[in-house]
Amino acid sequence: MTYLIIRLATIGNVAMTVPVVASLSKRYPNDRFIIASKKSLAAMFSSMPNVEFCEVDNHLGWKGVFAAWRQWKDEVDAVIDIQRVLRTNIFDLLMRFSGKRVTRVHYGRLHKHLITVWGIGKKQLPSEFERYADAFRRAGLETDNSFDALPINKEAKAQVENRFGKKKGRWIGLAPFAKSRSNMLPYRETKDIIERLSKDKQTRIFLFGAGDIECEMLRQWASVFPRTESVAGSLRLEEELELMRMLDIMICMDSANQHLSSLVGLRAISIWCATHPMIGFAGWKQRPEDIIQRHDLRCRPCTCHGTNYCRYGNYACRQIEAETILQQI
Repeated sequence: MTYLIIRLATIGNVAMTVPVVASLSKRYPNDRFIIASKKSLAAMFSSMPNVEFCEVDNHLGWKGVFAAWRQWKDEVDAVIDIQRVLRTNIFDLLMRFSGKRVTRVHYGRLHKHLITVWGIGKKQLPSEFERYADAFRRAGLETDNSFDALPINKEAKAQVENRFGKKKGRWIGLAPFAKSRSNMLPYRETKDIIERLSKDKQTRIFLFGAGDIECEMLRQWASVFPRTESVAGSLRLEEELELMRMLDIMICMDSANQHLSSLVGLRAISIWCATHPMIGFAGWKQRPEDIIQRHDLRCRPCTCHGTNYCRYGNYACRQIEAETILQQI
């Protein structure tokens, strides 16, 4: 059978599908799986022999929905929608009219809304991995937890070693940014962490990020602190993954880099500010003790994915001392 799996964005969410899809690829070698997502994320699935990647522009609009329907209505046998937004809902309806079996993920958005907005029903929710696995199970596909890491991309590894040389001493990755202010440490704390780590002559620091403003800021920090390099915006995804594989640890916010680290079996110290792991976005097989957060704030979590607004105006959730993070490192 041919299954179409829809997961358009974002990079962290797509990365979270990899362990589950990798399990499907091994368990059902005679089936064909098509991943519909952004072109830049294809490297995550390139090692899976029966998984094909199909580029989808997340901004095509309604014309794109009908174009996708015409493209796949005769090619696929079933659709598994783990994006579940308005446009994919319309696409799902069209595929049902075409006689295809459609399974959609259950995100529990109402429960998440009650927790983050009203503070009602605070408890550990199913992880996103469990929600994906449930969607596949209802489509007749069983998954398991066997995934540990993607296989080494030898070409990308060679490119990384050619640029950064053979590893000596301790290599630490730091991804200090996130899309929302509520998900980031204050700049002064981040700079304090870099400054104190860079004093160790056996430690080399790699700064990860994306976006023009982030890249410029990381470049400036790298120029100030010794043994610190910014790789933001300068590596292809497959090269970034291979560099992460060479690291000893990744320090990141509740962001995509936590999930990219999981794809190469890298231990990640993740810092959670306004968000909370109870919502279900903790990294695949990451250690609970490596999650750093404030437990003394009743207002947490106030968002599922991040926000630029604080109802109290003080962003108390971001007030985590650098020393706490350094001790965990």
